[in-house]
Amino acid sequence: MIFDILTLFPEMFHSPLEHSILGKARKEGLIKVNLINIRDHAEGRHRVTDDYPYGGGKGMIMKAEPIIKGVQAIMSEDPGAWVILMTPQGTPLKQEAVKRLAQLSHLVLICGRYEGIDERVRDFVNEEICIGDYVLTGGEPAAVVLVDAVSRLIPGVLGHEGAAEDDSFSQGLLEYPQFTRPRDFEGRRVPEMLLSGDHQAIERWRRREALRRTWERRPDLLVKAKLSKEDLEILEELKGASGSG
Repeated sequence: MIFDILTLFPEMFHSPLEHSILGKARKEGLIKVNLINIRDHAEGRHRVTDDYPYGGGKGMIMKAEPIIKGVQAIMSEDPGAWVILMTPQGTPLKQEAVKRLAQLSHLVLICGRYEGIDERVRDFVNEEICIGDYVLTGGEPAAVVLVDAVSRLIPGVLGHEGAAEDDSFSQGLLEYPQFTRPRDFEGRRVPEMLLSGDHQAIERWRRREALRRTWERRPDLLVKAKLSKEDLEILEELKGASGSG
């Protein structure tokens, strides 16, 4: 997977991309990340990338030309690259979209700044993505989130196949509770089921707890989750035990 990131601040990506899973994935050649300074495509001695908005208003607007030239340079090498604008006006990022993007081979991420970008940039974009209903100082943190989410679905990045299958949202549910040593911490004990050695019973317990946690914390996810007849029965039990209809 290739990620090309168009940004005014490439240095913001150095630490998150050089450590932990992403750093290892880059070293092993599982992902490639190119940081492209938008200023390199700006004209003039000062490489200006922003200007005042037409019609007046506060703040500065990122100019279309440097961004579009950067995108065009990438597309001239790979016309099939998928261009994404990181913006609060985009579609909220969900795991389904992450899975879809992980099937592609080349993503181009545009990081906005200031009060926004010239609207004409959108004519060169395939998709607009938002990572949440809040506003950041720029698209760079959002781009890191997207790179991380997509990369972990690339075969080999997490170390072994299927490592991401039980994560929250991967199956439409929140993940079940996890425990490790010690068995007893200040009176808080690990559930006996997890110590039983009965793997089938443990899987049933985990499924039940995933359903419980999702129902309690994110019931909206259950609308689209793929639920078996047994899952539905468990949910009915949980609702009955709580006294809710």
